[in-house]
Amino acid sequence: MARWSLPRGAALVLEQGDLTRAAVDAVVNAANDGLLGGGGVDGAIHRAAGPDLLEACRRIPKHQGKRCPVGQARLTPGYNLAARFVIHTVGPIFRSDPDPPGHLAAAHRSSLRLAREHELQTVAFPAISCGVYGYPPEQAAPIALGVAVAEAEGFAELRFVLYSEALLSLFVDAAEALLGPPAAR
Repeated sequence: MARWSLPRGAALVLEQGDLTRAAVDAVVNAANDGLLGGGGVDGAIHRAAGPDLLEACRRIPKHQGKRCPVGQARLTPGYNLAARFVIHTVGPIFRSDPDPPGHLAAAHRSSLRLAREHELQTVAFPAISCGVYGYPPEQAAPIALGVAVAEAEGFAELRFVLYSEALLSLFVDAAEALLGPPAAR
C-alpha cells in the first residue's frame, strides 16, 4: 500500500486487493453501458453485491438504448458489499473509442462528481478500462490519478484498489511522477 496526503485534505491510497471488500462509502464499478453485469470488475461487483444490484440497475432508465453512456456515471446501493454505494461508470474501449483519454478522464470525473453530490467521503476505484476494454495501464494510470488529484477537494480518501502487484506498481510509479514519493508505504 502507498499513501499520499493531497493539498486539499484528502488522502490518495493505492493498494493491491479485492475491490468488492473495500469498506468505503462507494466503490466504482467499471461497467458496460447496459449496467447489467459482465466480466472482470463488473462481474465481481455484481456477484458480491447480490441479485438486488442487478434489479437496481434494471430500474435505471435507458436513453438511446443505454443506461450509462461512456464517460458518465450512475449510483445504486451497495447491497451486500462493504461499500454503501456503487458508482457505475463506463470507460472507453481503447481501440474503438474516438477519444480514449478524454473519455477515461470523464469516467473518473463523473464518478467523483456523483460521489460529491451524494456527500460521500471515501471512494475506491479499479483500473477502469484496463481489463477487457484494452486500455494500456501505463497510459491509463496518469489519467486516472491526475483526475483524482485535481478533484480531491471535499473527499477524505480516494483509493485505487488494484487486482495485481504489477498493476499496483504501474499506478505507484505514475503517482510518484505526479506527486513525489508516498508518505507511507
